[in-house]
Amino acid sequence: MSIDHPISASPSIQVTLKLFSIYQDAYGQPEQIIKCPVGTTVGKLCDRLIAEHPSLLMWRSVTRFGINLDFVPEETVLKDGDEVVLIPPVSGGAA
Repeated sequence: MSIDHPISASPSIQVTLKLFSIYQDAYGQPEQIIKCPVGTTVGKLCDRLIAEHPSLLMWRSVTRFGINLDFVPEETVLKDGDEVVLIPPVSGGAA
């Protein structure tokens, strides 16, 4: 599924968003292709998802961000073709 929010005639980029844990539960799928304006940060992309699913807000401050297999700060600007992951806290495992 693709989330396409065109914003006037401004240039856009396309990123692949990998969803895990609570983000995947909210969207019901593991991956989405998203178009967003040039200059969008990974933090703003997360905020957009939270705007669509407000129940995710409680996880915003503890979510880590990854782009192309590297952890990045939320101010990192996305580039066309990036693979983005939002990593909420996880727990579990064998005792």
